[in-house]
Amino acid sequence: MNKTRLAILFGGKSDEYSVSLHSAAAIIKNVPQDMFDVTLVGITRDGKWLHYEGTADRINDDTWHHEMLSPVILSMDNNFRGLIKLDEKGGTFEKIAIDCIFPVLHGKNGEDGTIQGLCQMTGIPFVGCGMTASAVSMDKEFTHAICERAGIRMAPYVRAARSGNLNVKKLYEESLEKLSLPMFIKPANNGSSLGISKIRNYNEFEKGIMEAFEYDDKVIIEKMIEGFEIGCAVVGNEELLIGEVDEIDTKNDFFDYVEKYSQHNSKIHCPARISDELKAEAKKTAEKTYRALGCKGLSRVDMFLAPDNTIYLNEINTIPGLTDLSRYPSMLKKIGIEYKDLIVKLVDLAMEGN
Repeated sequence: MNKTRLAILFGGKSDEYSVSLHSAAAIIKNVPQDMFDVTLVGITRDGKWLHYEGTADRINDDTWHHEMLSPVILSMDNNFRGLIKLDEKGGTFEKIAIDCIFPVLHGKNGEDGTIQGLCQMTGIPFVGCGMTASAVSMDKEFTHAICERAGIRMAPYVRAARSGNLNVKKLYEESLEKLSLPMFIKPANNGSSLGISKIRNYNEFEKGIMEAFEYDDKVIIEKMIEGFEIGCAVVGNEELLIGEVDEIDTKNDFFDYVEKYSQHNSKIHCPARISDELKAEAKKTAEKTYRALGCKGLSRVDMFLAPDNTIYLNEINTIPGLTDLSRYPSMLKKIGIEYKDLIVKLVDLAMEGN
């Protein structure tokens, strides 16, 4: 059997660079060697694309680039689909044919449509959502607009853009009137809860706006939904598999960046400690969200469950964390999909129709 030539991209120009390294290391350790011929491409924090031939452990501890590595570029020539490895000293190059790209990149330049657009231009199949679905799913304002139009319940919100004319005091008064306290301020385009603040008064609002603008030029301000967060893994193109529903139990104000990757004050329950009826409703919301945004391949849909058992969509992650202990593979494992099988399934979905 011919092996599928798979390029795994990791790292990236993103605040979630380190998260990508941990996800990629887990995938590399679990990829079936008898089915795939793997080429590794690391992207440094400053955007250099490098051909890496070392171990997954060196990716995990971010020492992968502490040696001389050859730069690579994606070929845009439809007559050759793959990577071009450059020998800068010798002035020569090597072609590396690729059948499928697995962009294990989180956050900006990873799941916002940027890398997806680049992959689409090469003509090489790639794992995950396309450029448009990635872009609208990453942008919290666009997610609101599309999903609310599709009849999916979300928290009321206000949007604001960075501007020299922005009156923070006036914005606070408008938000207070529409949303009341407490509320949340979020960068419109970012992940891993970076730049998110819980707001209880004007001083926190002013500080939160400034912090969110460090991550994006647009922010959304959302009414706080009482209750707790649940999530659901989705995998598929036309036919979907819906994973088990999980639940985030946290003592913090919200499941922030530190808690997501340390869980000092939080615990993930999978399956969620809710009724079967609510689990079924959560799965329907996840599927409806996935289809409304035009997703394919994979996504994790995050929701809130209010005290009155109303489910609200929080956000969708088109390249969720993929470490051995991440929520996404854990939810699918509960329905019988092991990590190695998940990798094979995602590549098969990427290559459907090719």
